[in-house]
Amino acid sequence: MIDFYTSNTPNGKKVAIMLEELRLPYNLIHVHLSKLEQKEESYLRINPNGRIPTIVDHDNGGFGVFESGAILIYLAEKTGMFLPEDVNGRSLTIQWLMFQMAGIGPMQGQAHVFYRYAPEKIEYAIARYQRETKRLYAVLDKRLKDNEYLAGEEYTIADISTYPWVSIHNWAGVDIDDLENVRRWLKLVRQRPAVKRGMDIPKSKRISQEDAEKRGSKLLV
Repeated sequence: MIDFYTSNTPNGKKVAIMLEELRLPYNLIHVHLSKLEQKEESYLRINPNGRIPTIVDHDNGGFGVFESGAILIYLAEKTGMFLPEDVNGRSLTIQWLMFQMAGIGPMQGQAHVFYRYAPEKIEYAIARYQRETKRLYAVLDKRLKDNEYLAGEEYTIADISTYPWVSIHNWAGVDIDDLENVRRWLKLVRQRPAVKRGMDIPKSKRISQEDAEKRGSKLLV
């Protein structure tokens, strides 16, 4: 059983998608960010950075993993799924995972902040982060021109990591009408049943026992 601490953010959704894809049983534990539950001492003991998501794997002696990219790698290695075994395929997957972690996530996150939340509209900051986010999307678009998925022809943790961010491009005020390959990829990934379920998991207030049993999961909210 895995304890999954999360909230309604792209980083939380990527781990939810991964758990749903793997059909691993897990306890869903909502961390209410507005109440600063992520800063409570009990939570900081498993995630010293005070962010979400975090998992605790009780099948592995209560081993805790924080940072969403690290969680995806851990779960992929635990199950042997969504991370190629060959050296080149594994490296490509991790490269594109890091592209999201170091590029799209931070830049789009800042676009969200200045476009949606900042008390003062700073046009320079809005334009700067929207422009950089769009540039990174263009890199994805070029990659996807000749590849079904980010790491090649197979769906991997690189796609799982990137989809929750790019799927909410409108929230950052970034248009993708001219990025044909990104739009094709979004549609392709969106059609996966586990992606549909995972995108709803962090924001769910209550999940029925019937739904949990369909997924083979035990969910505690």
